[in-house]
Amino acid sequence: MASGRDLIALQCEECKRKNYTSTKNRKKTTDKLAFSKFCPWCRKHMSHKEAKIK
Repeated sequence: MASGRDLIALQCEECKRKNYTSTKNRKKTTDKLAFSKFCPWCRKHMSHKEAKIK
């Protein structure tokens, strides 16, 4: 059963590490997602943008 939602990774803009995963509906949201999340390697809140999961 297809849910219509795809798994995405959220990548830190500063250190470029993939810290979080999330889902998104690609039919309704065509642009890339961006959230302010805590990066454990930078040890502060940074902007995390959508990236591909290998």
